[in-house]
Amino acid sequence: MRYVLALFAALLFSASAYAVQPGEVLKDPALEKRAREISAGLRCLVCQNQSIDDSDAQLAKDLRLLVRERLVAGDTNDQVESFLVQRYGEFVLLKPTFGAHTLLLWLTPALVLILGGLGAYAAMRRRPQPAAAALDEEERKALDALLSQDKSAS
Repeated sequence: MRYVLALFAALLFSASAYAVQPGEVLKDPALEKRAREISAGLRCLVCQNQSIDDSDAQLAKDLRLLVRERLVAGDTNDQVESFLVQRYGEFVLLKPTFGAHTLLLWLTPALVLILGGLGAYAAMRRRPQPAAAALDEEERKALDALLSQDKSAS
């Protein structure tokens, strides 16, 4: 049981590990915090589904260093991001901006849900309704008896 708990703890704490090397960390904690915020939103161009903060790729390291150089030079967070977008394209952003050129990207999930709902609704409406079975003579007599009892009770 101890081994299972130790394995669970190791997995739990390893999920938050960063690829940032100690030599990359800035001495100013405020600048380092800003660098981490920026790099958490930038895509590793090699791994593509990881931020540069989480990637061990050499290009991600170069981008982390570039972000820190720009911050030390006095750039704002927006200036650093716009510099990287200008240099590498909007693909470098993990969360693309909302604009006319990305409208389809942002609206596709909603369109799929709406069209799927409409399709399900149309399929449900087209489904044939089961025909009501006619009452045979015994059932009709039993129903008439119940109805007459109900009228006499009222």
